Amino acid sequence: MKIDTNVAVSSLRDVPALAQAAEAMGFDGIWSSETSHDPFLISALIAENTRQVALGTAIAVAFPRSPGTLAYLAWDLAALSNGRFILGLGTQVKAHNERRFGVKWEAPVAKLREVILAMSALWDTWQHGTRLNFRGEFFKLTLMSPFFNPGPIGHPDIPIYVAGVNRGLCRLAGELCDGFHVHPFHSVRYLKEVIVPAIEEGLRISGRPRSELELVSSVFVVPGDTEPERAAAGQQVRRQIAFYASTPSYAPVMELHGWGETREQLSRLAARGGWDGMPPLITDAMLDAFAVSGTWAELPDKITERYAGLLDRVMYYLPFVPGEMDDRWREAIQGFKSGG
Repeated sequence: MKIDTNVAVSSLRDVPALAQAAEAMGFDGIWSSETSHDPFLISALIAENTRQVALGTAIAVAFPRSPGTLAYLAWDLAALSNGRFILGLGTQVKAHNERRFGVKWEAPVAKLREVILAMSALWDTWQHGTRLNFRGEFFKLTLMSPFFNPGPIGHPDIPIYVAGVNRGLCRLAGELCDGFHVHPFHSVRYLKEVIVPAIEEGLRISGRPRSELELVSSVFVVPGDTEPERAAAGQQVRRQIAFYASTPSYAPVMELHGWGETREQLSRLAARGGWDGMPPLITDAMLDAFAVSGTWAELPDKITERYAGLLDRVMYYLPFVPGEMDDRWREAIQGFKSGG
């Protein structure tokens, strides 16, 4: 099982040093998210300032960018990184698309499928000189004159991962993609009963084995070598779980466990801004379902055992900050590299 980290910076100026420190620490991959900065700009900085570590978007929101824009970005990053770049895409939810990005929300699974196919058509044109003639329900791509063609690159097979919670996007990943970003708000039961079976449906359509698709996820952890450390970490994780559990898009995860009533309570509190009243609703059973607890030395073994056969690479839902807890991070990474 590979161990990755996610970029958490307040300024793009901080990315080069963080990327270099993460690579030196021994992380297998560095992911950038679409939160307060553009993940492709972060990826370019990571690519320029590292030499071996994998890098990718986890995730970039697909629909605010056209398939052509995404294709050019990924092509350049694949070339810049010598094939280390992974294009991770997600749909986000309706409110963010319409009210944060100002784009139309429509048939997200079908539209993301077309984004992937349209990008693949562009890449085929650039690498092999194939005539561009993509015609779909949402996109039509038929123009590629030499002036706008970046030409072939050394690593044209760019891995595409998609993210999701519900079955439609899982099936899409199995059918068309190289990987799937499992949302941090998950349980082993949800993985086994919902996500993996839906991915396997898609794999059967594409005629591929499970080994050809990589599952990656950020994992809630409650680390602590002392009781006060574990208590503080547990409270923070309860707060994050409560936030996700209050979101309607993630309702199926709670409902699978029979916690629909709690989800409704959390949603009502969130709507009123009652954030402080939400963490106490996350019971110990919920914490155990959604998070892994233990000392820093224990966590690699516990995570490897918990997700064996389910996830191929993980990252802690904790920021890696160079110079802070370096010994503990090094211990955790060594635990994964020695087999958990």
